[in-house]
Amino acid sequence: MSRINGFIGRRELLKLVGFSGVAMAMPAEGIAATTISSVPWYTQPALAAVAQDTEPVSPDAALKRLLDGNQRFVQQKREYPHQTQARLQEVAQVQHPFATILSCADSRVSAEILFDQGIGDLFDIRIAGNIVIPEALGSIEYAAVLLNTPLIMVLGHERCGAVTASVKGESLPGEIGTFVKAIKPAMAKVKDKPGDPVENAVVANVQYQVERLQENSALLGQLMQAGTLKIVGGRYDLDTGEVTIV
Repeated sequence: MSRINGFIGRRELLKLVGFSGVAMAMPAEGIAATTISSVPWYTQPALAAVAQDTEPVSPDAALKRLLDGNQRFVQQKREYPHQTQARLQEVAQVQHPFATILSCADSRVSAEILFDQGIGDLFDIRIAGNIVIPEALGSIEYAAVLLNTPLIMVLGHERCGAVTASVKGESLPGEIGTFVKAIKPAMAKVKDKPGDPVENAVVANVQYQVERLQENSALLGQLMQAGTLKIVGGRYDLDTGEVTIV
């Protein structure tokens, strides 16, 4: 595929998703129909720098790289990769992140730190409850389709405040409670499950959000069918720092 500043060309994108000049309806709630030609970054390709070719990373290799980094973090053997001035300049004009992380907006869950990665390695999307709202889905599709990121991880964490609020069902002020609606379907799946209700809901919510990505995005579906994208769920342990696949 031809790439400009990390973007694939319009023709290649149309081939990828199987559409040609027709409106592409985004499946998540609240996303209006649009066309590929209306996406702003296709209107000024001359302004982007031409990216150098990079070695493609398979979804499984990307996942191993993530988990290996997390083990270095847990064992206090961090390498702090890609955090030099040279790296800053290297990615100033182009990016090739090897993984997209949809994680909770929690000060204790910083992906680059807990996976021992650096600048330009991860495409971070953070929102309370690590939920797949339309804006998050659009960002994830952008990374997968236009930056060729081969791995998406939905990362929940132990004692998540957003999930706890959803379990308790208490009234919250302002817009704080907007994420509760997005988590409720996951809670229904573990309503009568024995054990800690918050922990059960944390895991169920990760699994539910993964399912939403797998089932509600035509763009991601095409990439998964082609074998160039994998979507996984993870749980971060606040006490140990370890990430496990769920």
